[in-house]
Amino acid sequence: MTTTSESTEHHTPSGAARLLPGAPVAEAVLADTAAAAARLRSRGITPSLATILVGDDDASAGYIAIKQRQAAALGFASPHVHLPATATQTELHQAIARFNTDPGVHGLLVQYPVPGHLDYDAALQTIDPDKDVDGMHPLNMGRLAVGLPGPLPCTPAGIEALLAYYEIPVAGREVVILGRGATLGRPLAMLLAQKRPTANAAVTVVHTGVPDWARYTRRADILVAAAGVPGIVQPEHVKPGAVVIGAGVRYDGRRLLPDVDEACAEVAGAITPRVGGVGPTTVAMLFRNAVRAAERASQ
Repeated sequence: MTTTSESTEHHTPSGAARLLPGAPVAEAVLADTAAAAARLRSRGITPSLATILVGDDDASAGYIAIKQRQAAALGFASPHVHLPATATQTELHQAIARFNTDPGVHGLLVQYPVPGHLDYDAALQTIDPDKDVDGMHPLNMGRLAVGLPGPLPCTPAGIEALLAYYEIPVAGREVVILGRGATLGRPLAMLLAQKRPTANAAVTVVHTGVPDWARYTRRADILVAAAGVPGIVQPEHVKPGAVVIGAGVRYDGRRLLPDVDEACAEVAGAITPRVGGVGPTTVAMLFRNAVRAAERASQ
């Protein structure tokens, strides 16, 4: 446990929690990524992030468009395959295989979700782990678990980058993650427990199946909400002066429903905004993973 002075380090007057927007963090990551991409292009190597979209979901198509615009801004190639909603599992695997074997492709992602008749996890496992920019291939999760280099899951990596950017001490602090999902809670716990200046925390993972989970969140120096349950974190669940990272969301149509109630800003010392917190850093990490994959492939 931390001392009283440590636990109130980020405390501000009631209702005046320090905001931790993700956009400046993403801009810093993308600036580094653009510089790395320029170095590769000076050697005749154009980094690339390939995408596969199955079906005609408007939101998914929008996400692909965002990634393609960002790729252009960074000087990346962005090859794309759009399969019809009727595509078979074999056709999806064949599209992945073409990108796997293309030496000009350094990063690859299949836009989630895919139509219900397709098995996304099975498709994920056919991606070349070294091109897996989502960092979610089982081999890459294993690399993370044992501390080997490889692409990191984007949202957890973005959270670590956000904490580092705002110079929030993590090493030796008590971090509680509410949520144990494979894409966020579990990999974030492994990431923040590793021995690095921006990690090295005492990490506890709890979830809604834990009776009195708030007993854990109320002692956290840094609380990460990753449950995907709208409004689950209320002010009474937060330690005064704690850092609160809202990473779990659901959508009601186009309306975003975050895990963290906005009233938590009255108790927290620092908090991510309702919109524009962790989200921008996730996309930035995709491109960081892709440019690092291009660097490894060119060695």
